[in-house]
Amino acid sequence: MADTRYMARKSVADIVNSAEAHGSHSLSKTLGATSITAMGIGAIIGAGIFVLTGTAAAQFAGPSITLSFVLGGIACAFVGLCYSELAAMLPVCGSSYTYTYATLGEIFAWIIGWDLILEYAMGAATVAVGWSGYIVSLLHNMGINIPPTLAAAPGTVIKLADGTTATGVVNLPAIVIIAILTTMLVLGTKESARLNNIMVAVKLVVVVAFIALGVFFIKPENWHPFIPANTGEFGHFGMSGILRGSAVVFFAFIGFDAVSTAAQEAKKPQRDMPIGILGSLIVCTVLYILVAGVLTGLVPYADLNVPDPIARGVDAIGLNWFSILIKIGALTGLTTVILVLLYGQSRIFFTMSQDGLLPPLFARVHPRLQTPHLSQILIGTIVAIVAALTPIGVLGEMVSIGTLFAFILVCAAVMYLRRSDSDALRPFRVPGVPVVPVLGILFCLLLMVGLPLVTWGRLVVWLVIGMVIYLTYGRNHSKLRFPGRH
Repeated sequence: MADTRYMARKSVADIVNSAEAHGSHSLSKTLGATSITAMGIGAIIGAGIFVLTGTAAAQFAGPSITLSFVLGGIACAFVGLCYSELAAMLPVCGSSYTYTYATLGEIFAWIIGWDLILEYAMGAATVAVGWSGYIVSLLHNMGINIPPTLAAAPGTVIKLADGTTATGVVNLPAIVIIAILTTMLVLGTKESARLNNIMVAVKLVVVVAFIALGVFFIKPENWHPFIPANTGEFGHFGMSGILRGSAVVFFAFIGFDAVSTAAQEAKKPQRDMPIGILGSLIVCTVLYILVAGVLTGLVPYADLNVPDPIARGVDAIGLNWFSILIKIGALTGLTTVILVLLYGQSRIFFTMSQDGLLPPLFARVHPRLQTPHLSQILIGTIVAIVAALTPIGVLGEMVSIGTLFAFILVCAAVMYLRRSDSDALRPFRVPGVPVVPVLGILFCLLLMVGLPLVTWGRLVVWLVIGMVIYLTYGRNHSKLRFPGRH
């Protein structure tokens, strides 16, 4: 029988010391504040600007999508402060999974770890489908035509240029990009981070150029009415549309959560993590608001329900050459999102495996490359299959609700640890506790209310499946519950 004191939660000291107790299984410390900030920007700027901005404006908020981003940014600011304290205090990989383990205990840690699979793996699959749409469009501009049936999920109805329709078979471009990025991540974190920094710089130049050029071609009448009248259905324009739009585009704000998974590989986590998390959040929120404002000023919001809304905005300007450049920037942006999400998923599995909740396979580190190679390959394979066979559909909403659920537990963790481990070293402290964490929880709940009931139902089903796995494997192999077995 396991001692009951091991069944509640890990102590802060246990979590911090565990990173140093694995010897050869430790991950190499190669990431500085610049790389971590770039990683956050890489994850945040991508699907939100290049895909979801247009969709949310056309279906939910209209020009007031800018207010949706403001609302999302405010929520993320409170949560980001909480993440900064925990990431500096607990400089180990695992993200909100690790933080929950230190507060609410193992069963809640498992729930959040399983929830993060939805956030990271399914998020990567969703963005890969968007990447596929942009590469097909760009290649078409260059005179290369990929058969539509080979760039869409089975059953997807595709409208062809001649007015006829075709049915998708498999999304091959999505498979290709996931395979390339998975290979990069297996070869090494440092090399992947270098390429990510370059790609982040490219897409930032493109985004800033779009704002700088587009502002001169704005038609103010496209902003009227700024908040379109509600259609009579919750979430379709009006104030509820702003809320629904914010909940949908929240998918794009998960970058600083992905950044926190890199804490164990940060050179100086107590300094680098808060800089990386808050720096990337501030930069990206400002850019989101500016891009949304320019885009809805260039194109009537009803015309933005397309897979490449930014390119549509550039077409309205009349600069065809810049449209191609924008598509290249979009591909770069979406690539960095997939890269960071695949990276984050493997690091969460790495930590859960070290805790015994997942098989040892996920914690194996390649002796030369120092990466969890087997885990990364398995994750890449599953994500590629999902991306190849599944349309985007409601995946964005599922990722959003999973992310918000995780954020709520992170805010609660800060308040809990202030009492349970009041003497622990906190290189970065959240100001105004408990007000800031409570506001973070309330804003996340507000955004979750904006999502459809069917999305809540899917989340419940996913969590039930996770509990079955925990009760049949994780609970019986837990190193915390049964330390003598390992």
